[in-house]
Amino acid sequence: MNLNNKKFVTAENKNGLSSDATIFHYFQNGTTITANYKGGAIKEGLIIGKQTQDSEIELLYQCLTTEGELKAGEAKGSILKTPSGKLKLEFDWNWINGDLSAGTSKYIEIE
Repeated sequence: MNLNNKKFVTAENKNGLSSDATIFHYFQNGTTITANYKGGAIKEGLIIGKQTQDSEIELLYQCLTTEGELKAGEAKGSILKTPSGKLKLEFDWNWINGDLSAGTSKYIEIE
């Protein structure tokens, strides 16, 4: 599965900053994944990662919040396909600065 030029919105995010107002725009070249994201509590965010198997990815992410806080984290996740054919991302993640909290999140592809 390939994430190139796919956009996602947060469907569920326990303990995280992203919300249904946050849009993620992914790009993929081979196994290399990049993305940018913003909206809601996130002023600007960047992602870099890799696809480790057809449906598994590992990401590093960083963002500047609307409160002026710099945050960074890491995630391991899966790419799934919904019955309607849209892609869905599911992650286990943790912050690597600040309070070092962790959580799970789910994202659904949008047009």
